[in-house]
Amino acid sequence: MNPKTNETLIEDLGEGLTLRHATPADAESLADFNSRVHSDDGWDQPEAFLYHWTHDSLTKPHPTLKPSDFLIVEDRVKGRIASTMNLIPQTWAYSGVEFGVGRPELVATHPDYRQRGLIRKQFDLVHRWSAERGHLVQAITGIPWYYRQFGYEMTVELSGGRRCYTPLIPKLKEGEQEAYRLRRATTADIPFMKRLDDASARRNLLFCVRDEALWQLELTGRSEGAALHFEIIENAAGEAVGFVRWPNMLWGAALPVWGFEVAPGHNWQAISNSVLRGLAPLGEALLKEKSPERSLEQIYFVLGSQHPVYEVIPHRLQESTEPYAWYLRVPDLPAFLSHIAPALEARLATSLLPGYTGDLMLNFYRSGVRLDFQAGKLAGVDTWKPTTEHEGHVAFPDRTFVQMLFGYRSLDELEAAFPDCWVDRDNPDKGVLARVLFPKQPSSIWGVQ
Repeated sequence: MNPKTNETLIEDLGEGLTLRHATPADAESLADFNSRVHSDDGWDQPEAFLYHWTHDSLTKPHPTLKPSDFLIVEDRVKGRIASTMNLIPQTWAYSGVEFGVGRPELVATHPDYRQRGLIRKQFDLVHRWSAERGHLVQAITGIPWYYRQFGYEMTVELSGGRRCYTPLIPKLKEGEQEAYRLRRATTADIPFMKRLDDASARRNLLFCVRDEALWQLELTGRSEGAALHFEIIENAAGEAVGFVRWPNMLWGAALPVWGFEVAPGHNWQAISNSVLRGLAPLGEALLKEKSPERSLEQIYFVLGSQHPVYEVIPHRLQESTEPYAWYLRVPDLPAFLSHIAPALEARLATSLLPGYTGDLMLNFYRSGVRLDFQAGKLAGVDTWKPTTEHEGHVAFPDRTFVQMLFGYRSLDELEAAFPDCWVDRDNPDKGVLARVLFPKQPSSIWGVQ
């Protein structure tokens, strides 16, 4: 293990366990640990992508992540890793309003050390780090229910999409020339791809903001095993008209597509058919490297529940996969609501309630939040404590309001699902206001860094 343990020590946890920061010297052992603990195929069949992603994060330059942002619980008696996680600082946007996000990632405990509170100990520290860095939200992906116990709510679509089976990929007619082709992207293409990626934010409520340095990381800062492939879509004249993004791995015999954008003014349908034909041999080649006896079965557009490609070639994308969900944590709800005031005010201004003056009292049963609007502007956000379960204008059990806040569920859907979610019958106009302020909207977060 790391010979500098004493220099990176955070806390002695007793029973031979210590909590410490990681260093680049931990790269090999931590990469091996994560690749085994997180493997869907069991400890003895490590996941190569996770190995390289962990190793890169500890040994290669990263714009926001440092080796010390990794935590390790180490068994110093047995000389092995017992548990780990890290914190990736990111910037997201809510209807165009940017805010800081802390991404706990690679959360894992060796089976021999579970049920000892090691993850909770690390979350307490990671949440403190995130607060110190000014993050208003923490976000994580992971197994069902588990992260709810640390203050998270499942509240934004994760993955899901449409599948095209290879027999449905259209073939060129005899003598027909391909109208669009794929070529590997270079750093010179970053401004073009960033411009298209940023424009896609208009389709989504939440968006992960990437600056030039993060795009450089994605294109050139990873080892081959953890790389994302970026292909530029060109027309016959060599003009860039879009890009497609996919990881250096397959899901079974499927090639997952994690990003697909087309520049304004170009034909999504024609380009999508060419992209299918261009991706098929790339996926086939990757599969042959790993399983020479198998053939590519499908191209899987992992782009959430809504995307332009679903609309232009629905007859080729005949199988849908329902999205899973991100976990989000909002430790200071009034602070976040105050921060996104421009988005809330813009919704009011373009709604049937422009210039609204009045309040909206949200009852969370043990606590509450009051939003005060004056002439369409958010004049204040205050906390209040309900004295009865019937106080306030709209009530939300547990953290269900976070689902509406991030556009995951509408107020009507929450009312239908939870009998203790209600709108005050004496003030039904407040329900109208709540629906205007927090409408259901899609999000598709490209969050891995």
